[in-house]
Amino acid sequence: MNTNKESMKKTVLITGSNKGIGFETSRQLGHKGFHVIISGRDQLKIKKALEKLQEEGIEANMLLMDVSNHENILQASNEFKKLNISLDVLINNAAILLKEDRSLITNSPSIIENTIQTNSFSIINVTREFLQFIPNGGRIINMSSGGGSMTDPVGGWSPAYCVSKTTINAITRQLSFELLSKNISVNSVCPGWVKTDMGGQGAMRPVEKGAETPVWLASEAPQSLSGKFFRDKKEIPW
Repeated sequence: MNTNKESMKKTVLITGSNKGIGFETSRQLGHKGFHVIISGRDQLKIKKALEKLQEEGIEANMLLMDVSNHENILQASNEFKKLNISLDVLINNAAILLKEDRSLITNSPSIIENTIQTNSFSIINVTREFLQFIPNGGRIINMSSGGGSMTDPVGGWSPAYCVSKTTINAITRQLSFELLSKNISVNSVCPGWVKTDMGGQGAMRPVEKGAETPVWLASEAPQSLSGKFFRDKKEIPW
């Protein structure tokens, strides 16, 4: 059996990781020794992000994938298969928040449909196609939001986005149950209001703090915590 350091390196795939929390999570896990696969739908942006990681000495590859397009997910899965490696951690991070998203009543149907397709249904589709590469004991981490909480008061902002994040939490619970027999943990994360392109300059949290919990779940958290919702490495109510 090959037991050298290279063969023991874990691999993580992070969707929507050319910038923001996704990129910072990639960077932090790369410095923890993970082989990082960054992914996005814009080839130029992903390539630039890849170069930044490699400049820091991180072993990384890029995977072009538009999570809102099922055929594109299938193509990306086939490309990943060519690497002939297992996928220890899948982080479903890709998401959109449209500035036109103001009301479930007055939003055009396309705003609601595009938001839920990209943010929520994509998690099922990506997980389904990449599950073949995830070994027993692997981890799946879904980036959610406090806006998706059924416990906190409704904030009145970006309702389609918030509904999509509530849906993510429901998906997390169902996947956790379905994958229990494989000892694959599935969790949701609320990163908090983070200063990114999506979060805006009014956000109070640095991107490093937003990446803290997904990094912890990917690298250190016990598998027994599967099916739970976390912020700042602490369980929070759904």
